[in-house]
Amino acid sequence: MFGGTGRAVQSRVAATGLSFTFYATLAVILMFLDQRGHWLDYARYGLSAAAYPVQLAVNSPSAAWHWLRGIAATRATLQQENSALRAENRALELRTLRIEALESENAKLRALAAALPDVAQKWLPAEVLNVELSTLRQRVVINKGASSGVFKGQAVLASGGLMGQVMRTGPWSSEVILITDPEHAVPVQVLRSGLRTIAVGQGNSGVMTLPYLPVNSDIKVDDLLVTSGLGGVFPAGYPVARVTDVGRDPGQPLAQVHAQPLAAIDRDREVSLVWFMPGHPAAPAPLEEVAPPPGLASAPQAVPTEPK
Repeated sequence: MFGGTGRAVQSRVAATGLSFTFYATLAVILMFLDQRGHWLDYARYGLSAAAYPVQLAVNSPSAAWHWLRGIAATRATLQQENSALRAENRALELRTLRIEALESENAKLRALAAALPDVAQKWLPAEVLNVELSTLRQRVVINKGASSGVFKGQAVLASGGLMGQVMRTGPWSSEVILITDPEHAVPVQVLRSGLRTIAVGQGNSGVMTLPYLPVNSDIKVDDLLVTSGLGGVFPAGYPVARVTDVGRDPGQPLAQVHAQPLAAIDRDREVSLVWFMPGHPAAPAPLEEVAPPPGLASAPQAVPTEPK
């Protein structure tokens, strides 16, 4: 019994020694080949290629989780940046609109200043708040009143030409009667010929008439009408209107003359209140040569007060 067991142990020892010898020889051979031909590098490369799918499968859940987290974080960041950019864009748009409005307003104010005659001593810009344009009344309300030094009868100008005069004043606003109002008359002069007359409103923002000219008067289409300086309200030489139609009927003693105001009565939103220099040659003078018909507004200008 013990003899059989001893032979089995000897056989296993012999087999183990043979295996050791084989593997040792194989190891020596592989080291020799690796030393000469770097075969192990090729073996490692092949094993790495074979093991990559296994590594990928093992790491996929973790990689997928990190990838999803990165996508979510990136999306949130992009949404925040997008919201911030939209807000900044809205702010820039509003700023651009404001800049354009300021540039337009500045250009209009420069035009107002450039249009003032030399007689103007001071001027104050004002904005139109309310407009009433009908056949019976042609009035506007502006945002400057007695607190700014505005007074009754003060001349009101626009960038295109004469617009009207202050009719009523309040603490912070004033009512202006336009030159196209049926109750308003402006002493004017034909710039080409020097002919003096009166331009009367017709309740139409685009039409004025010169109803007191004899049929043989020296006036024709496209003549420029300027303020004559008479009447004590408007300084001399400021553009009022341009003649658009001259009708002469031999059977009538007076000519039918129509003119178009140079100021955009129905469109101007900025106007200018003027203080003129007393004693200036172009300053308004008392109305001596031409008197307005009864009921027409062309009152002398009150004593000007200093604008605040």
